[in-house]
Amino acid sequence: MKLPVVIIVGEDGYFVAEIPVLPGCISQGKTKEDALTNIKEAAELCLESMDEEGWTLPKEYTLDQVEVGV
Repeated sequence: MKLPVVIIVGEDGYFVAEIPVLPGCISQGKTKEDALTNIKEAAELCLESMDEEGWTLPKEYTLDQVEVGV
C-alpha cells in the first residue's frame, strides 16, 4: 500500500513527516531518509490500531494545492 507523505523541516532542523489520510500519524528524523523510515513504522502502527478500533482508510483521495495570499 502506498500512502501520501508530507515532509517539512521543523524549527529544530529535523524533517517532520505526516500522512494526511492517517490522522495523527506523524514522525520525524534527522534526515529525510530517517523521517521516511520512521513514518513507515508509524504508519504500520497506526494501521494496526485503526484495524483494531474498526476505522478504515478513505477509499479515494486527491492531493491538491491551494494558493493563498499572505
